[in-house]
Amino acid sequence: MAATAGAQPSSPFVRQLASSDRKTRDRALASLRTYLHRAATFTPLEFLKLWKGLFYCMWMQDKPRNQQRLARDLAELVDVLGTKQNVLGFLDGFWKTMGREWGNIDALRMDKYLYLVRCYVNKGFEKVAKGGWEDEELMEGYLKLLEATPFDARDHKIPNGLRYHIIDIYVDELDKVDTERNAPLETLLQPLRKLGKESPTKAVRLRVKEASQDGRLSDWTGENADKESSGDEEQVAGSDDGEFGGFGD
Repeated sequence: MAATAGAQPSSPFVRQLASSDRKTRDRALASLRTYLHRAATFTPLEFLKLWKGLFYCMWMQDKPRNQQRLARDLAELVDVLGTKQNVLGFLDGFWKTMGREWGNIDALRMDKYLYLVRCYVNKGFEKVAKGGWEDEELMEGYLKLLEATPFDARDHKIPNGLRYHIIDIYVDELDKVDTERNAPLETLLQPLRKLGKESPTKAVRLRVKEASQDGRLSDWTGENADKESSGDEEQVAGSDDGEFGGFGD
């Protein structure tokens, strides 16, 4: 783990987030939230430095329950950011860091990063949904981040393992967020379909095809409801096909 072993936390509260002590972690998290809530715009370099430290925190966290809690806490930091620009910058820093470090994650540590990525895919959809899916600037900005890093078909530095995981959970996390089925599905699927069209790797294209055929996607288009309605009509029509029971008295 050459790239990450030498990474040092960028500030005391980042270092303390890796602590096994709950109180220490909670104090560090509160400090980090205060830091991120500032109105001033962070630079891309500031976010990359911060995520280098946060990646280190997850790397050092050994207990499964603490790993899951830390992953959720890190995802909830998105809600603390006070401006749209900082939200997108923070998410951009996350995806760039995952793309850079994914190949260095060993098998024993992979599960916690898989969960962290799941939390961030969910949080991205959730953040966009809070605008009622009508904030096109935020939605398009977020989808462009996905296209620019994990779903960039031509960037050979991004491990396909990261792409496979995001492809596999993409509909899962959208399903959890958009329970009302009013999200602009075609727009949200564009990064996925673009990857499936442009990827030079057959396995990636097949993975996207499988995800695109997920039966739950019919819920957004109303196809399932149409099928159920059609089935009900057929059942009613077929109810007259019984044997002749004779004349009534």
